[in-house]
Amino acid sequence: MTTVENRILLRALGAEQGIVSVVGAGGKKTTLYHLLEIHPGRAAVSASTFTYLFPKSLAAETHVADVAHLRSDIPASTARKLAFACPSSKRGRLAGLEGPDLLAIHRRAKLDLTLLKSDGARARWIKAPATHEPLIPDCADAVILVQSVAAIGKPLDERIAHRPERVSAVTGLAPGETVRPRDLAVLFSHPQGLMKGVGDRPVVPLLHMVDDPEREYWAREVGRETLAREPRFPHVVLTSARHDPYLVAVVERSSNR
Repeated sequence: MTTVENRILLRALGAEQGIVSVVGAGGKKTTLYHLLEIHPGRAAVSASTFTYLFPKSLAAETHVADVAHLRSDIPASTARKLAFACPSSKRGRLAGLEGPDLLAIHRRAKLDLTLLKSDGARARWIKAPATHEPLIPDCADAVILVQSVAAIGKPLDERIAHRPERVSAVTGLAPGETVRPRDLAVLFSHPQGLMKGVGDRPVVPLLHMVDDPEREYWAREVGRETLAREPRFPHVVLTSARHDPYLVAVVERSSNR
């Protein structure tokens, strides 16, 4: 992507500055790491809940330490891109930080952008949150909601959905029934779907894995219905997991292009 395209994507997702939580399924980590990579300023990725180990390929200075050390080490770093979290007793996992610590690090380190993983999905494509989710901290300035368009046309089961029983409760879709564009639009907009815990923050939906013309067609259908259901959404962002450019389209409310 060009610098202009990167700026368009950051602006469309409300990820130019501040602390931004990312929730949902089917592309959270990809979104977090891509936004970290393309941000032109001093940026970091962290978590407010359990997260996987940072990949070795991540182009960022990585810090895994207790909160006290992170509160001193991150501000002392001169790196432009950082990744930080706490150790965890869970194998292959890291622990997130609480809101006051995230805010203190963001401010003291003079970060332009801090990106947070704020819920889990176990590598599934869609989800609806449990009672204890998401863990969006009070310090979050904005929220990005993520789902994968790849779920459309698949039967609702545990292979594609994290907590399929919760997806059923929110959408009315029975277990084993085929996931439709309408169901993703409901998950984006329902107060017990991905809007749960968002509060009055700015929020933008993102559909990932828009990797071919057929998926783009269905993604635009999801975008149009999502915007019709929730007036708070300024637009819906479509991104690809396989192709360059990463940004496929921005489905606008005014024109639904």
